[in-house]
Amino acid sequence: MARFCLLRSVARNKGPDDMLRFLTQSSLMVSFFLIASVTQSQQPGSWPPAGSQLPDVPPPLAAGYPQSFTPAVPDADAWSTPSSTAILERLNEAEFTIAELRTQLQHQPTAHQDTEPDSVFGLLGERWRTLGDPELELINYHTNSASSADSGQKKKWYDKYSIRGYTQFRINESIWEDDGSAPPHHAGDRSVSPNQNFLIRRARLILAGDVSEHMYIYFQPDMAVTPPGSSDGTHFVQLRDWYADLYIDPSKVYRIRLGQSKVPYGWENMQSSSNRITLDRNDAFNSAVRNERDLGLFFYWTPEFAQDFFKEVLDMGLKGSGNYGVFGIGAYNGQGGSFVEQNDNLHVVARLTWPFILPNCQHVEIGAQAYTGKYTVGSSGAISPRGVGPTAVPAGTLATGNVAGIRDERVGGSLIWYPQPLGFQAEWNVGRGPSLNDAQTEVIDRSLTGGYAMTMYHLQGPWGGDLFPFLRWIYYRGGYKPERNAPYSEIDEWELGCEWQINPQMEFTGIYTITDRTNTTAINQANVESYRQYDGHLLRFQFQINY
Repeated sequence: MARFCLLRSVARNKGPDDMLRFLTQSSLMVSFFLIASVTQSQQPGSWPPAGSQLPDVPPPLAAGYPQSFTPAVPDADAWSTPSSTAILERLNEAEFTIAELRTQLQHQPTAHQDTEPDSVFGLLGERWRTLGDPELELINYHTNSASSADSGQKKKWYDKYSIRGYTQFRINESIWEDDGSAPPHHAGDRSVSPNQNFLIRRARLILAGDVSEHMYIYFQPDMAVTPPGSSDGTHFVQLRDWYADLYIDPSKVYRIRLGQSKVPYGWENMQSSSNRITLDRNDAFNSAVRNERDLGLFFYWTPEFAQDFFKEVLDMGLKGSGNYGVFGIGAYNGQGGSFVEQNDNLHVVARLTWPFILPNCQHVEIGAQAYTGKYTVGSSGAISPRGVGPTAVPAGTLATGNVAGIRDERVGGSLIWYPQPLGFQAEWNVGRGPSLNDAQTEVIDRSLTGGYAMTMYHLQGPWGGDLFPFLRWIYYRGGYKPERNAPYSEIDEWELGCEWQINPQMEFTGIYTITDRTNTTAINQANVESYRQYDGHLLRFQFQINY
């Protein structure tokens, strides 16, 4: 079965000529093994059968195939005599797979004959056709098998780097609100609020590349940021990522990451927003690390089989999260990316995930993660406690003298069943962290729990491209520490939607949301209660461009 998984994987990633060569060689190999099975059943006890020789099948020569490829031959002790029925089943499966791949190749578009590849317009045209989600190219830098394929070619310094990016345009509409509901609000999207229309949610530009075989750099600013505390300013530039990966060995199994990057907590937190099906990350995990990033030092261990797995799920269009190691551990400031550290305490995080492939080629990933530290609630604002009396800043925040911070620790689990074509994704975490008390007078240490479950389906769209219809449920009870005063939040939300990947450069997503979530806006007005529940229905749309 592993051979058929390989055939399907190659079909998605190689050109027609390479695939025909690979199919021819695979057909010879399959035929040889089936003939050998019959011979072995007639003359048990010897391998290979007397008078037979392995066929002289040349190794694949196309770029990207391993030059040392040899067919795997079982030894005599591991060989078992197959029945005639089993042999026929193997032959039928092999013939069906090869026929299916040949059919796919017939419908695969070829290079445009009217484009001169050596001309400026030809080069731009070729570049445009290869553009897509930035993650699909960036994963190659962390995969030894992908980078070593070009090791024999001497590159100029500018060939070692890539400039990619993406932008997301959104519009949201609250189409129903319960009587007495708080105004529309979403912590991950400020356009979900009154008097808002179009929004540029993200405008990213990414510079990445290998300085040498032992160093990789990654730089990503966001040019659609609203500064904290601003009521009318937007589209400011803010640093999202700026780090260097230091590879201890050329195979990229061991690496140290230094700088501002994503904290390895939560599978969906690490998944790029350019590659995520849903518009926003779930609150239960996203509330753990502000902007999903922080400044720190991390160590990642990624054996080569895992490197290939993380690359393959992205190449196959299965919405992977990228390469953050099988095991990761590190220390970071704790206040969140692009925010000033406020105490002498460092957060410590560790994550272990195990990717594997089932006999039917289904890709699965199971993981666990945890972190601990102290968080200083630096963002605070005056509120009227429970909407009674004058406003005041809650105790327990930086503004009221709490510099040391409040205990902040969580542990969570992840299960990812990649969409082939039916997929399932679930994460859950528990812990303790900063949260406003029920009287809304002080930020204290409180328990928290929450997670999400999502099912999705991957299919070809009727007008081309890929469709990902999905259904997601989000639940969270606990403090929302990135928000002012770390308000205690109650979230119970359902999302039904679909992402349409029109082509590699364009994606469109539509979502219908039924939500009951805490509006985390701090209202500085006497006798007006903050942090009430927004109970309503939303219609949300996003168009993404990749460049």
